[in-house]
Amino acid sequence: MPSSSDRLGDAEVLAILDETGAIRHGHFVLTSGRHSDTYVQCARVMESPRTTVRLAEEAIARLPEDVRESIDLVVSPAVGGITFGFAVGYALGVDFMFTEREQGKMALRRSFEIPEGAHVLVCEDVVTTGGSVKEVCDVVEAAGATVAGVVSIIDRKTDRVFDAPFWPLLAIEVPSFAPEDCPLCAQGGKAESLGSRSLAS
Repeated sequence: MPSSSDRLGDAEVLAILDETGAIRHGHFVLTSGRHSDTYVQCARVMESPRTTVRLAEEAIARLPEDVRESIDLVVSPAVGGITFGFAVGYALGVDFMFTEREQGKMALRRSFEIPEGAHVLVCEDVVTTGGSVKEVCDVVEAAGATVAGVVSIIDRKTDRVFDAPFWPLLAIEVPSFAPEDCPLCAQGGKAESLGSRSLAS
């Protein structure tokens, strides 16, 4: 874990996002399917492995000690959560695996097996509604394991669909809209999709 002098506050996390060009403005389709004029492209942050590990160390430093010490495994949804999840697992010194979509549903592939009884930290890059996180939590619980909590780089502060304890590095409250209510669409703009939800399995 980082020493107290190396800890990152919200301002430092935001500065990292700005410096790496991760915060973009325009007209975007979010992973949840909602539209927004702001998109956080965390892949830009992860061009720097050292920066990614530093954020991961800060994420685990913010966990309650009892939660941190209980974690046996980190699991992320593909594709966006993989790099940050790997870094969190590395910083914790525990194993890491990821779920993928199979016929549209999150599942464990590649011979991954979550041990029964394991305490699992679910890790994502950006959480909007948390739909992907909820699916990962369901996979973890179906394996007979426990979701110890969820961490992410960004929380977009919308209504979440998962109930697990959540410790984001930075909360950014940016409006998002159902496609039929999107004012940018009403102006004739075409939304850009930068996420990985539509990638083929």
